[in-house]
Amino acid sequence: MSNRDIGAEILEGIKEIKDFKQGKTQLKVTTLSEPSTPQKIRAKLHLSQSAFAELLGVSIRTLQDWEQGRRTPQGPAKALLRIAEQHPEVFSDLH
Repeated sequence: MSNRDIGAEILEGIKEIKDFKQGKTQLKVTTLSEPSTPQKIRAKLHLSQSAFAELLGVSIRTLQDWEQGRRTPQGPAKALLRIAEQHPEVFSDLH
């Protein structure tokens, strides 16, 4: 266990909110890029449709729908595709 001081962290967060409202600081904004198509990511990882679908936790049918443009990945699936593209070593360690 770490020795975190939750009370101090909460107070620091409240101070940050107060500073922002008073114009003393700016919010940190991060823009995430759209991942490549599932087919490109899968090819980069050298995986079959079934293996890639299993790693993502989706059905083969869902992966096929994404690859053929009938549907687009949403939410957590999009995040996993982004990770698979930007850090493929994570997925190669799993299979």
